[in-house]
Amino acid sequence: MAEANLKPMAETRLKYGPVAMAFHWTIAVLILANFGVAWEMNGHFLFWDFPGLTGETKLEVVQWHKSIGITVLVLSVLRLAWRLLNPPPPISAHLAAWERALAHTVHWLFYVFMIGMPLAGWAMVSASPRFKVFGLHVWGVIDWPRFPGFEGMDPAGLKAAHHLLGDVHTDWMAWMGLGLIALHVAGALKHQLLDRDNELARMVPGLGSPGRKEH
Repeated sequence: MAEANLKPMAETRLKYGPVAMAFHWTIAVLILANFGVAWEMNGHFLFWDFPGLTGETKLEVVQWHKSIGITVLVLSVLRLAWRLLNPPPPISAHLAAWERALAHTVHWLFYVFMIGMPLAGWAMVSASPRFKVFGLHVWGVIDWPRFPGFEGMDPAGLKAAHHLLGDVHTDWMAWMGLGLIALHVAGALKHQLLDRDNELARMVPGLGSPGRKEH
């Protein structure tokens, strides 16, 4: 009888654990901060152009942007490893099939973005012919290495790679990230305000247990 009542943790647990929550919110804050830093230093926010940073101030802020990006990359890889070793709670059973499929899709696309965006930025910086002058000094403490494959490349190849990777990092991946964030936030608000199923409690401590409350 006792054996019949035993269920794997992944089948009975409704909320993410504290480590997963810490990864989630730390990475989220860093990503949002880095979008803000990028907009400020480049003088461009979505479709609005304004005077950006220049001179020594911009160089300093660019290093902050690089440092945040590398930190997001490291944390995202660690988060993925943690997820693979510690299966998350199952998606709530009351969700419709399309909601479950969309949640899975958005979840894995976020990993593509969280790892792909800083990887593209790291490669873009590494393709710069001025890498040895304006390299990657993470938080002023760690001299981050050049992305493999760019050392010894001819100037024309570096220029072409830098241009392509710039498009990937600042345009394609950036818009992908903004779209995923908008979709994720909209979904969270839908569940909390319209469906009233307290799905936010899965990733936010102190909100009780997820699931619809019967009245």
